[in-house]
Parts: sequence; C-alpha cells; structure tokens
Amino acid sequence: MKPRLSIANIWTRLAQLSGYRGGRMTPKRPYSTMKPPEYYEGRIEGTVNHYRCYILLHADEPPSAFPSVFHTPVSRELLARATKWGGMVNFSWMNTLPSHSDISSHRRQAATVFSTLGGRLELPDVLLENMDKVEARIRLHLEGPVKESTSDEVHIYVCTHGARDCRCGERGQRVFEALAEEVESLRRADPTGPAAKVKVGEVGHVGGHKYAANALIFPHGEWLGSLKPEDASPIIKLLCDDLQNGDVKPRGPVEEPSSLRHWRGRMGMTKEEQKHLWESFSLNDSGHKPDPTLNTATLSPRPRS
Repeated sequence: MKPRLSIANIWTRLAQLSGYRGGRMTPKRPYSTMKPPEYYEGRIEGTVNHYRCYILLHADEPPSAFPSVFHTPVSRELLARATKWGGMVNFSWMNTLPSHSDISSHRRQAATVFSTLGGRLELPDVLLENMDKVEARIRLHLEGPVKESTSDEVHIYVCTHGARDCRCGERGQRVFEALAEEVESLRRADPTGPAAKVKVGEVGHVGGHKYAANALIFPHGEWLGSLKPEDASPIIKLLCDDLQNGDVKPRGPVEEPSSLRHWRGRMGMTKEEQKHLWESFSLNDSGHKPDPTLNTATLSPRPRS
C-alpha cells in the first residue's frame, strides 16, 4: 500500500517541478538557453491555411518580447470578425517605423492589411469604438482592385515569437538580423536603389514552429520556412529584382513559388492548391523531381510577364 502524501509533501513536489526557489518562480530552462531541435528537412509545401487577407496590428515592442500568448481587446474583436470573412490577425513590429499604437492601454492600434485582390491597405487607427468602420473598409478592400501604393514597397516579416517556441526565437531572430543587415548593406551602397523600398520586420506566432525560421513576404503573399541566415542575400536580391521590374503585387494561383525549397504556401490558396502548384513547378529539365531535402539557399526565379 502506497503512503499517502501530505499537503506539505505535495507542495514540495510541485515546487521542485516548477523550479520554485523561495520568493519567486525561476524557470529551469528559459527558451533562450534551450537548444532547438534540428532543422526540419522534409517537404513543407501546403502548410498554410487558406485566408483572404492578413491583418498586422502594429506593436510597440518586438514579438521576441511577447508572452507565449498575446492578445489585446482590439485584436480579439477584430479576429472574431475577420474569421468570418477569411482574415488572419497578428502583431508586427518594425524598428524603422514610428508606432502610432497604444497597446499599453489596449485601446488604439494602427494596422497594415494585405489581401489577394486589394494589395496593401494602411489603417492608422483601429479602435473598439470604430470597429464597424474598420471592418467595412477591410471587407471593401478584399474585393479589389489592387491599390496603386501596393507596388511602392515590399514587406518581409520574420516570426521571432520565442516565448511561443524556442525555434522561432533563436532561428527567427538570426534570420531577421541577416535580412535587416543585407538590406542595410544594399542601402549604404545605393541609397536610392530598390533596397530602400524593402522593409524587414518581426511578426508574432504564425504557426508551424517546426518549420522555423518562418517568413511572410507581402504583398506577394508568400510564406517561406526552414530559412537560415545564408538565405537572406538571395531573398533580398529576388525582391529587389521584383521592385526593379515593377513586379510587386499579390501572387496569383498559377505563378511559380518564390522558392521551391522554402515555399510553404500562398495567400488566397487552399492547402491542396498549394501542393498542386508546387508539384507543377517541381520537375526539372530532365523530368525528375528534385530532392526536396537538399539544403540549398538558391531561390528559383519566376518568369517575367
């Protein structure tokens, strides 16, 4: 017969498991000191849920500082509405942009919206009090046409939400820094060149921790995964080419993925459509499918119209 545990013994055992040291709770292994699992080397196409638009509420601190789960009254209300018409809601941060949000009071936030048919839309004020007007404006934006200002710049958002998963915190941060450094280097060399129109930011949890580092590219609507710092240079080069060629717009359902090796999916497409698109472009000249587990940073070029 097992001895009965007293309340004191139960409390002692709980304290041991939680890392309690008297006076405060001390996590045994914070995410920043944990060694992430190996990079995911399998196929990752078709891993993005279908959505019509992505709404990025501007945060006043980077997602690397977020708790594991982060919401505001504004984000909750907006998400409750957006899920009914195919919208996703997340938080983004760019240290090069002034924040007009007041997340500390959870009342006022600015937002950037990307949609397949409407392109990019900037919303300077998103409040609980004006949510009906905000929703109406976004839903109108969903129907198009693409706003002319969409082609003015490219946004890259890297998931750095380390409190949610250590892989995003460790790998995402390194990829974010590599992308930012690449853009800054090109800007120094040519202050008026296409890199001046590339903005690199951080984003909260996007799903797919095992595919970290994850990045979202807009207005293209592309989702990339399993990125490493050495992928920064070819990614930025491809986007600068898009800017020079006037090809900055939401990608359609038949256009070639930006990177077969890293492509997870695309805005406006179902998972099955993403898989079929990847398959249609995955045959090489000899008619054989390339090994999707090869670790290469080379990005596939897209045919120009």
